Amino acid sequence: MTRARDLAIAPPGEPGPHNAITDVPGVEVGYTTLISGDSVRTGVTAVLPRGRAEFDVPCAAGTFSLNGNGEMTGTAWLAETGSLSLPVLLTNTHAVGPCHRGAIDWVLRERPGAAAEWLLPVVAETWDGYLNDVNASTVHTGHAIAAIDAASGGPIAEGSVGGGTGMTCYGFKGGTGTASRVVAHGGDRYTVGALVQANFGSRGELTVAGAPIGRSLSDDDPMADTSWLAPPGAGSVIVLIGTDAPLLPGQCAALARRVPLGLARTGTTGSHFSGDLFLAFSTANAGALTSRFPQPSDQTYETLRFVPWGRIDPFFEAVVQTVEEAVLNALVANREMTGFRGRRVPALPHAPWSQ
Repeated sequence: MTRARDLAIAPPGEPGPHNAITDVPGVEVGYTTLISGDSVRTGVTAVLPRGRAEFDVPCAAGTFSLNGNGEMTGTAWLAETGSLSLPVLLTNTHAVGPCHRGAIDWVLRERPGAAAEWLLPVVAETWDGYLNDVNASTVHTGHAIAAIDAASGGPIAEGSVGGGTGMTCYGFKGGTGTASRVVAHGGDRYTVGALVQANFGSRGELTVAGAPIGRSLSDDDPMADTSWLAPPGAGSVIVLIGTDAPLLPGQCAALARRVPLGLARTGTTGSHFSGDLFLAFSTANAGALTSRFPQPSDQTYETLRFVPWGRIDPFFEAVVQTVEEAVLNALVANREMTGFRGRRVPALPHAPWSQ
């Protein structure tokens, strides 16, 4: 698999060992990829912030919406409590329902006690209807369960995998991308990782390492033909940011608000027809931010340790750097794809950087 750094495209900052969100200790990622016939180009991505063993231990978390033409379930509860638990699933726009139910079924199978009160899974989507028959009932609960079951740490696949299978980006084949950065805080070193499901941007906007290359790559741009349905730039992008740095929920939300700065470095101006939704979580402070029915043995108080607000800028910088590189990785890792109704999307050419 080719990545941006293989083509000497290297945004600043120190990557983690795999340059992936899974460099954050405990984070696991899994995919179900569905490619069949001429019209199935879709799938499910599962992200487990604390891995399978501690999936129900809450994380501090916050969200941000740059543009609301999209869906991310569970955000009302996140806003209320600043607390995220359960696997996070990414899929296509019309598969949110089965993935939501699939996450619940997985919990019931693995740890029924965790479902004794209520479950509010986070499921987010982007629209893959150019290459995939998005109205078909392709994705079912078993695909969501399989993606969670497949989750692991270490290096992960990018490009046309999981929920990113049928996605496009800047008029090229898009999909799943990831990156990470190491951030020093005093004598400690923490990791910030990003995972994107990239399905946004018009060809002319594409910018790589500050160069507006999209303007010179307009010859083969099938999606510019608006007779098929949507104007150039329509689509969506979901970004997940994970870190092991101890942060408050409000600080996680502040990280999520920096995601658009990384996206903008790749050229996008944020289409009205693009749902741009972001979630950031911290895996520190295990055991805090619980929300459950009171029990006689419950402690009266919970404690949070966190990076001071005045020291948070390096983490903002890491978010911007990882998001930019994750988008580029999603583009570089891909190959041309033909799908629904014979529609074709070319891959980003490597020639400008590989020679």
